[in-house]
Amino acid sequence: MTYHVVKDPIKKVAIFGGTHGNELTGVFLVKHWLDHGAEIQRTGLEVKPFITNPRAVKKCTRYIDCDLNRVFDPGNLGKNMSEDLPYEVRRAQEINHLFGPKDSEDSYDVIFDLHNTTSNMGCTLILEDSRNDFLIQMFHYIKTSLAPLPCYIYLIEHPSLKYATTRSIAKYPVGIEVGPQPQGVLRADILDQMRKMIKYALDFIHNFNEGKEFPPCAVEVYKIMEKVDYPRNENGEIAAIIHPNLQDQDWKPLRPEDPVFLTLDGKTIPLGGDCIVYPTFVNEAAYYEKKEAFAKTTILTLKAKSVRSSLH
Repeated sequence: MTYHVVKDPIKKVAIFGGTHGNELTGVFLVKHWLDHGAEIQRTGLEVKPFITNPRAVKKCTRYIDCDLNRVFDPGNLGKNMSEDLPYEVRRAQEINHLFGPKDSEDSYDVIFDLHNTTSNMGCTLILEDSRNDFLIQMFHYIKTSLAPLPCYIYLIEHPSLKYATTRSIAKYPVGIEVGPQPQGVLRADILDQMRKMIKYALDFIHNFNEGKEFPPCAVEVYKIMEKVDYPRNENGEIAAIIHPNLQDQDWKPLRPEDPVFLTLDGKTIPLGGDCIVYPTFVNEAAYYEKKEAFAKTTILTLKAKSVRSSLH
């Protein structure tokens, strides 16, 4: 068994903001970096800041026709370009052309996609592949650099829940999610945290390219189990709201007997099931339309082999 992995140096990096037009930290940072790029430049690295959904940004809305962060699947990317397609599907094809094509040699090495959440998730890194040594090493580096500020790793690998994310066209897709922040609002503390996450991520890539070897490491991750909908009446309308004991308690242990919902007549609804779970995206504003009150996760440890660049 080999304990280290040699990877090609990273050449092309993109930083996406405005995938959701009302998540303003990424929009604000990307617009700043388009004019003042020195902060994100690293020797020998091409770093391209990019506004992914300009029409939604202009209207300060999540999307125009459909969620841009869910349409990067072969079906949508392969559709014949026409004016009848939803705006975001057309935009996805343009982005795939500029930064992909998805699953090809020519695609960008790393894409950072910047998001905000209304949930109390703090600094969160989203991982799509539990076997990716390079990203586990990068996330370990970011987490260690941010300490004592907590940084959570959300693993969205799942047999049936498929995400066709905007960043998934890169060889190494990185979701960055920072909250809590209301939609259409900028908070200085949240901005500072996201800015640091990008700084440390780019430092990691720079160190890797310079020949630094990163020894084997392990990180704790929260792996998605399932999404939980709000209780609903016979008309499909929400019949209970997030219980005050659960509100803002993202990443905290939740037991089967713990209350998760509260009805208007004061009845509490417990989690149920038979195991402790760790909730996240609790009461996320954007997920009401997706019928998701929160996601249940379980904690596991991912190990990464040592990584270094093949140039050295």
